[in-house]
This record gives sequence, C-alpha cells and structure tokens, in this order.
Amino acid sequence: MTTGLIIGSLILLAVLGGGFSVYKFRVRWFRSAYFAFNITLLVFLFFWGVSLAFPHLVYAAEANETVSSGNSLGYLAAGLSVGIASIGAGIAVGIAGSAAIGAISEKPEILGRALIIIGLAEGIAIYGLIISIMILGRL
Repeated sequence: MTTGLIIGSLILLAVLGGGFSVYKFRVRWFRSAYFAFNITLLVFLFFWGVSLAFPHLVYAAEANETVSSGNSLGYLAAGLSVGIASIGAGIAVGIAGSAAIGAISEKPEILGRALIIIGLAEGIAIYGLIISIMILGRL
C-alpha cells in the first residue's frame, strides 16, 4: 500500500521538477506540449497510484454478467462516434471561428451569420452524441 504511494510521489516530483527546467526553451509550442504531456502523465500516475494504494476500491466487485464481443464492439462504436465527431467539431469550430472573427472585425454586421455557421459546426458533435445514444439503446 505504501509502496504505491511512495513510487507515485517520487514520479510526481520528478515530472514537476522537469517541468520547471523547460523554461530554458524559446520554442513556445514545445513548452505547451511538454506541460500538456506532464498533465496527462500526472493524471495517469495519480489513478495508477490510487489503484496500487487502495486495491480494494479498484477491484471491489466482480462482474456478474459476461460481456459478449457484440456488446463490447457496440460500446467501442459508441465511444468512437462521440470522440471522432468531437474532434471534427473542434477542428471545424477552430477554422470557422478564426475566419468569423476576422470577418466580423472588418464588417460587424455579419455577426449573426457567423454565429450560425459556428453553430452548424458545433452541431457535428451533437450528431455524434445522438448516434452514440442510438447505439447504446440497441445494446
């Protein structure tokens, strides 16, 4: 129990210590990518440390029913539909939003049209969520 906490805290300190040394780099995107990687690693290590320290919480209940491969593929399809649709919506809103800001700065009266186009781009994620709910309804 304490071994997991000790290992997790040592890795946490090493990652945070390495994060402070990245300010030497002048490349801005490298610093952002490094900190994003650190945050992801810290979240993973936190949950890993909790599972090592408190195994009775992680493995508390056994599964009563077996999951067939059809159900597992259905869950995978539901997750992929939301994930891929959200990535697509993020890309679309990023491109349309930056173009809309530029257009609104030159011609302010097209604000309503720009908001409609950005709303249509956000609808892509909602369509993925609806498809995911429909897939989960069939399982």
